[in-house]
Amino acid sequence: MSDAIISIKNLGKKYTLSHKHGGNYVALRDVITEKIKGIGQGILRPSAKRHQSKSEEEFWALKDVSLDIKKGEVLGIIGRNGAGKSTLLKILSRITEPTTGRIHIKGRVASLLEVGTGFHPELTGRENIFLNGSILGMGRSEIKKKFDEIVEFAEIEKFLDTPVKRYSSGMYVRLAFAVAAHLDSDILLIDEVLAVGDVAFQKKCLGKVRDVGKDGRTVLYVSHNLRSVRNLCSRSIYLKIGKISHNGLTSTVVNEYERDNLLDNGISNITIRENEEIKHTSFCIKKIEIMNVEGDNTNLFKYNDIMVMDVTLMGEPDTSHYSFEYRIYGTVGTAERIKSLITVAASGPFHNIYFHKKVKKIRIKLGPLTLSSGDYSISTSIMTGNVRQDTWEDCCSFNITDCQAYVKNNEVSLAGCILQHSFSIL
Repeated sequence: MSDAIISIKNLGKKYTLSHKHGGNYVALRDVITEKIKGIGQGILRPSAKRHQSKSEEEFWALKDVSLDIKKGEVLGIIGRNGAGKSTLLKILSRITEPTTGRIHIKGRVASLLEVGTGFHPELTGRENIFLNGSILGMGRSEIKKKFDEIVEFAEIEKFLDTPVKRYSSGMYVRLAFAVAAHLDSDILLIDEVLAVGDVAFQKKCLGKVRDVGKDGRTVLYVSHNLRSVRNLCSRSIYLKIGKISHNGLTSTVVNEYERDNLLDNGISNITIRENEEIKHTSFCIKKIEIMNVEGDNTNLFKYNDIMVMDVTLMGEPDTSHYSFEYRIYGTVGTAERIKSLITVAASGPFHNIYFHKKVKKIRIKLGPLTLSSGDYSISTSIMTGNVRQDTWEDCCSFNITDCQAYVKNNEVSLAGCILQHSFSIL
């Protein structure tokens, strides 16, 4: 289309995966052993059996992706891990080259793909603001005009002349987002970085993204937080195994994504979520799974059923006053938040519970599930004070079926209800 600011045609990105068979590491004791075995036989090297063999496999992170994006459009990009979302943004940012296809971009591109991307660790916050602006092709005078706004938004004035290698991950995100959002780029690429940082700053960032879209700039927004995608994006694409599965109104595309995740032969493929990455924090969520009272993993529940959620924690908090929070969101025709909070601080609005540092697993029994028929998602957090140390947005989803009544009272009304729940330490 003629008014497209980004035009993507038949885009593909191929990686070659090497599979090694046998180890190529030989310990000193193996060398000595082999030499002893070879005395009198002329063997002066480790056994040839230890030589590694390898095979190669082609993996297409993206394949045959075609897409036009209009100027001023805020486009949501959703999909499971490994679907190709980050690869697409890296190609658009010119971090990596496509294998096939072509891209035509009109204007400057600002990227916020990973915490601190584009920052030089030895330079100060002040110097990195000018460095990022220069990378975007802006003159010093242009950057100076926006400098005060960037510093005020990032809330790091006291650390402005400190090398960014000494910044916390939250400070990195605040400065990186402020620079990307305030400098005069035509296109802003955001990839799942707003989950880091405190709640207030997350809201501030989402508000800024909304304002950027209203100012006529184009935003491509990748997130697993489907609620924020619904609120920010008028159009979305659903990437599935490197291809565009759905492209259209955000409500329709998100519903298709949720349907794929919720119903898979009656058993959800997201009833168990396990963290496979090593967290660089002292305390985080390791695993979450939802099941029925019989202990079977499922995401299909009837009205009045009991849901069981097991949460495995990893590491130890550096304080005894911390909390685990879970939130449930309705995703079909509602945007209401169902308020459910488990607190383990010395005091709290729902329970006064103290958890010892050795607690590794929590079991939560939620229900009866007096909810109307539809789809719901669960988000969880580990909190210290008002700061979320680890957050899993939309970590699991479930579906309520066979609802015979829509109960409207203080406990089960969808408008901010508090469901009954109990929990125990395993």
